[in-house]
Amino acid sequence: MAIHAMAMRAAAPLLAAALVLPMPAAGTGAAAAGFAPDWDWPADPAPEVLGTFDPPPEPWLSGHRGVDLAGADGSDVLAPEAGRVSFVGTVVDRGVVTIDHGGGLRSSFEPVESGLRKGDSVAAGDILGTIAGTTHCSPGCFHWGVRLGEEYVNPLQFVIDLRPSVLLPRPGQGS
Repeated sequence: MAIHAMAMRAAAPLLAAALVLPMPAAGTGAAAAGFAPDWDWPADPAPEVLGTFDPPPEPWLSGHRGVDLAGADGSDVLAPEAGRVSFVGTVVDRGVVTIDHGGGLRSSFEPVESGLRKGDSVAAGDILGTIAGTTHCSPGCFHWGVRLGEEYVNPLQFVIDLRPSVLLPRPGQGS
């Protein structure tokens, strides 16, 4: 009993901190912010997802801050939603195109070779450029990342409904 009382006294400050510190909101990213999956896929037809969204637990740690979509070298990359080009250039050794969709949402694509310039307007479905060098993954792909403000969010939530399924009883079948 004395050990239990000592453990409770030692845990009390941690419990108090947990009650005072803000907890993260249930759900994160665009879906939590009320966005519906109404964007277009950035390739036509909808590509296979080769690498999934796997954000790091802390911003400075390694992780996968987007998705890898199947695509052959020279294939078109399309704007998933209307916006304005905010960046076109080389980052390390890859061409990158970033589109500002407004409302804090920005999409980035790599490796993409593009003739667009910063400030150009694009409509959903417009060609942003072509996949240029598929060394990012095999058998060939391009990377799509989306940020809401400074937070990376799962791009797939803009093209498919990622909410969990909920089973409901049939009418007249109990509660």
